[in-house]
Amino acid sequence: MNEIEEIKARLDILDIVSENVQLKRSGKNYTGFCPFHANTRTPAFVVWPDTGTWRCFGECNDGGDIFKYVMKREGWDFPEALRQLAARAGVELRPRTPAETALREEHHNLRQLLEKATTYFRHQLFHNPEGKIALDYLHNRGLTDKTIEVFELGYAPKGWETSFPIFLEKGHSREDLIAAGLASEREDGSLYDRFRHRVIFPIRDGRGRMTGYGARAIDPEDMPKYLNSPQTVLFDKSNLLYGLDKARRSIRDEDQAVIVEGYLDVIGPYQAGYTNLVSTMGTALTEEQLRQIKRLTRKIILALDADAAGEQATLRGLQVARQTLDRQTEMVFDARGLLHSEARLQADIRVSTLPEGKDPDEVVLEDPALWAEIINKARPIVAHVMRTLAEGQDINDPKIKTEIAQQVLPLIQDLPNAIERDTYLQQLARLLKVDERSLHTLRPKAKTPTRRRQPQFQPDPDARGPQVTVEKLVSMPGAGQAHMINKLEEHCLSVLMRQPELIYKLNRSLKEADLTPLSTDDFQNTVHQEFLAAAVQSLDQDDLNPVSFELDHIPFELLEKAERLLESSKKVNPAQDYVLDDVLRAILRLRETNLQASNHQIRFLLEEVQEANPDEITRYNTLIQQNVLKLLRIHKALASPSMKAAN
Repeated sequence: MNEIEEIKARLDILDIVSENVQLKRSGKNYTGFCPFHANTRTPAFVVWPDTGTWRCFGECNDGGDIFKYVMKREGWDFPEALRQLAARAGVELRPRTPAETALREEHHNLRQLLEKATTYFRHQLFHNPEGKIALDYLHNRGLTDKTIEVFELGYAPKGWETSFPIFLEKGHSREDLIAAGLASEREDGSLYDRFRHRVIFPIRDGRGRMTGYGARAIDPEDMPKYLNSPQTVLFDKSNLLYGLDKARRSIRDEDQAVIVEGYLDVIGPYQAGYTNLVSTMGTALTEEQLRQIKRLTRKIILALDADAAGEQATLRGLQVARQTLDRQTEMVFDARGLLHSEARLQADIRVSTLPEGKDPDEVVLEDPALWAEIINKARPIVAHVMRTLAEGQDINDPKIKTEIAQQVLPLIQDLPNAIERDTYLQQLARLLKVDERSLHTLRPKAKTPTRRRQPQFQPDPDARGPQVTVEKLVSMPGAGQAHMINKLEEHCLSVLMRQPELIYKLNRSLKEADLTPLSTDDFQNTVHQEFLAAAVQSLDQDDLNPVSFELDHIPFELLEKAERLLESSKKVNPAQDYVLDDVLRAILRLRETNLQASNHQIRFLLEEVQEANPDEITRYNTLIQQNVLKLLRIHKALASPSMKAAN
């Protein structure tokens, strides 16, 4: 039994779910209202203690194991969920190397120092007479003492050698003070305080751990106006979002994140009840920041300044979003009948327009209801970019027309809905006063995936494909359904992780069978979902061979299992057609099993609903019919000549 299985064995999923969901026993199962979306009429959330799984048959239509539940509830990634559940279960994770242990201890010591410094700065704000000017500034910005306490705001006193001597007296070394970013070193080796006569904003990471500070000058003559901690082992402003530790639950609950530009732009709205805001720290929106947000929501609103700099920051943020957020690959036919892939951005990104000269905290202070109105009126990115680029430009200039079209068309191509794409294409044509057909010539061409690297292994030319076929796995005697599903998932991943290019061929075959592309939803095990995600990501880069990339991006605690799966497919020759057929058949079997289980579960819910809610009865019957149609397509694919020949 590995660590993952041991955690699942020690923790009862009912205990975890019951912490925020009131469950009602119904036979062997438990039902309740889904915690991930608003529903108060009919319980559509089911927990199966015997398999340790859960599923919502309502709006979110999601499900999984205990890891998936806490990841979705807390906004954690898998490594964090693993650490938290392991601690709760009393399971010791794979020991770290001495170097990793030493680094972890160093980080812990520096965080402890920063916690003490935060307490010190807070004391200076309220109890040092010099701090009154800083406190008055915060009060004048509309903040209450309660809000100031919530965000742990403070004051760094005047003087070059006022603060750091206190921490030296408490036993901290000068090296720690420099490493934490609290003190700087002169050329002669002496130290001086980095923050002096400034309002202090403690900055925590998404998990609430101290990383550093932002500091605003009180004296207008002091430059720069805002000063951050220097780059340290803990503080990297390109990887941090101010306020994320306090906003993550609201972002998840509201399924929306609002990105603003400043500390007070987060704090002011928070005080007024708008708690789903986070802020960059004087930098353009980065890929890592967006990755942290997308774990919580795919609905993002950019509420940046209304001035020219803010508009440029918005456009840069949109470009980063296009590069960072997941895309779903669709297989489409071109004019010559050739099959190729197109990526659609799986996110809803909108842009709000702030009143000119107003920051979010100023808007909320004057009229809290106006902020909600501004957010509700946020425009889709395509509409915003078209307006922004065309504003003040000579639309009659052919060169200007071309430049605008070349920037807007990629955004239109990203839209997942074909009707939306056509609608915005028509709007762009009207805006530029051109024939819509001329825009088609400028539309980005889908790129055929290329692999510049050499294969990472040499397949055995005599290999006959996977040693254990799908049919053998399905027909194994004595194994329960959960065991069979787990083996099928491992069977697929052992091949796809070693040769992820097969995913393109697999999706093409699924498309021909009128079935949806491969996705993490095809796997019930959260660990297996992590493995598939790493395999898909390896296709979007050319720096490393796929296996090296996957092992670099798979959580440390899962490496042993990943290496075992890769070893099991060492002799597989992916060039053989029956390898693809075997993986395809495994995916079809998984979908067949999952759909059959889904229909069984929906029928169970129908019995619960009875005649009390006719609308729910109709919805559940529709879900069953949709599943039956999918099953028919799967059975047709399994009965095809190629599938039969591969058996």
